[in-house]
Amino acid sequence: MPRHDPIGTSSLVEIDPPAVAHARFSIGEVVRHRVFDFRGVIFDVDPVFANTDEWYEAIPESVRPAKDQPFYHLLAENMESSYVAYVSQQNLVPDDSDEPIDHPAIPGLFNDFADGRYALRREHRH
Repeated sequence: MPRHDPIGTSSLVEIDPPAVAHARFSIGEVVRHRVFDFRGVIFDVDPVFANTDEWYEAIPESVRPAKDQPFYHLLAENMESSYVAYVSQQNLVPDDSDEPIDHPAIPGLFNDFADGRYALRREHRH
């Protein structure tokens, strides 16, 4: 897209917008991890990786996801516990169990569970 060069070194400067990956999942949707046995409800989405370098480097390089994709914050559960997870888009698939998530933070963020997803509480919508 052409832009005016305020310094006057040239009349137009070409600026390519950065590539943006589109989020496949949305807040309130129940998803499952593609590899590990856990599922969760999405409560936030980062358009690209937004965690610490230490967290990222702790992932074995052979399975480390690219940073230039959406990452999702999940209220997650497995057979032993509930916790918060941060997962790349490439590692999530839709959950078709139609079962609710058992996580103590859900009532603070979401209302009803229907058709495989949670409705965000009115006070948390922008």
